[in-house]
Amino acid sequence: MKTLGNILWILFGGFISWLLWIISGVIWCVTVIGIPVGLQCFKFASISLDPFGKRIVYGGGAGSFLLNVLWFLVSGIEMAAVNFIIGLLLCITVIGIPFGKQFFKIAKLALAPFGASVEKDS
Repeated sequence: MKTLGNILWILFGGFISWLLWIISGVIWCVTVIGIPVGLQCFKFASISLDPFGKRIVYGGGAGSFLLNVLWFLVSGIEMAAVNFIIGLLLCITVIGIPFGKQFFKIAKLALAPFGASVEKDS
C-alpha cells in the first residue's frame, strides 16, 4: 500500500515538493556558508518523493535552533506556504486527504528542518 501511495503521491504534487527542495538546496550550496543548509535540503528532498511509510522526528539543540531561525527567514516561509497550500487543495476531496496530510507533514518540516530526522514507520 505504501508503494501505491508513493506512486500516486508523485503524480499529485510530490514532484513539485521534491523539486522545491532540490532547487532550494542548490541555491544554498552556491555559497560556502550555505553548504550545510543545502545538504539538509537534499536530505529532505528524499522524503518529498516517498513520504508514505516515513515519519519525521524532531530534536536538536542550540545550533539547530540558530540554523532554523536563519532558514525560516530566508527559505522556510515560502517552502512551508507552498506545501501547505497544495495540502489544502488536496484536502478538498475525501480521496486527497491522505496526500494533503503528507503535504502538511512536509510543510511542518519546511518551517524547521534542522534537528529533524526521517525514520521509517515500523
